[in-house]
Amino acid sequence: MKIGILATGITPDELINEYGSYADLFVQLFQQSGHAFEYQVYDVRDGQFPGGATDCDGWIITGSKFNVYQNLPWMQQLKTLVLDIHRAERPLVGICFGHQIVADAFGGQVDKYSGGWGVGLHSYEVNPAFDFLKGAPSSFCISAMHQDQVLTKPDNAEVFATSDFCTYAGLVYDDRIMTLQAHPEFSISYENKLIALRKGDVIPDEVAELGLAMVNDKDAETDSVMVAHWMADFLTQRAPKA
Repeated sequence: MKIGILATGITPDELINEYGSYADLFVQLFQQSGHAFEYQVYDVRDGQFPGGATDCDGWIITGSKFNVYQNLPWMQQLKTLVLDIHRAERPLVGICFGHQIVADAFGGQVDKYSGGWGVGLHSYEVNPAFDFLKGAPSSFCISAMHQDQVLTKPDNAEVFATSDFCTYAGLVYDDRIMTLQAHPEFSISYENKLIALRKGDVIPDEVAELGLAMVNDKDAETDSVMVAHWMADFLTQRAPKA
C-alpha cells in the first residue's frame, strides 16, 4: 500500500538531525508498530502536490507551525485536494494541523482556544462505535502540542475522541477521513525536547512547566503504538482493493 504524506511543516532545526522530519516521525511510528507501507512525501508548503487524489492508496496530513486561518495559497490548494480525496473515496488521516485543515475544508471553525495551550501528555475518551477502534480501551493518552483547535465541527464529522480541554479531539468524516488533534507520532523524548525548546518563547512558562512535569514523570508513557494501529487499520481497510 502506498501512503502519500502531505507534509505541511517540518521539525525545528534543533531537533531534525536527531528525530527527522514530521514525515519521518510517521514512518518511524508505523515501523515501530509493525506496518510496512510504501511512502511518497509531498512538501505542500513548497507547492509539491500530487497529480491527483488517486496517486496514492491513502493519505496523511502532518502537523505544522502554520495556522489554517492564514489561508495561504498552498493551504487553499490543500483543502481542494482534501475534498478531491474525499470524493475519490481514498482514506485520509490528518494530525494536528491536518486535523484542523480538514475541518476547515468541510466548513468547520478553527481558531485559538480560549483555554490556551495544550502541551504534554493528554488523555482522551473514546467513542468505540467505529470499526477501526474495535477492542479499544475507554481512553488513550498521546502527546499534545497546540493552541488552535476545532471549535465547531463540520456537519459530516462524527466524534471518536474527546476531552474537557479538546471537545473535538478526534473526528471521522463519512467513514473516509480520520483526524486527530494530538500527536501519536511524537515520542515522549521528542515532546520533552520540543516543550523545552518552545518554553517562554512560544509556550507560556507555567504551561510549559506543567507539560515538562508530565513527560518527565517516571511512569510517563503514551498509547502511540495503539493509535498507530488504529490509523493503519483505517487506511488499509478503506484503501482500494488490488
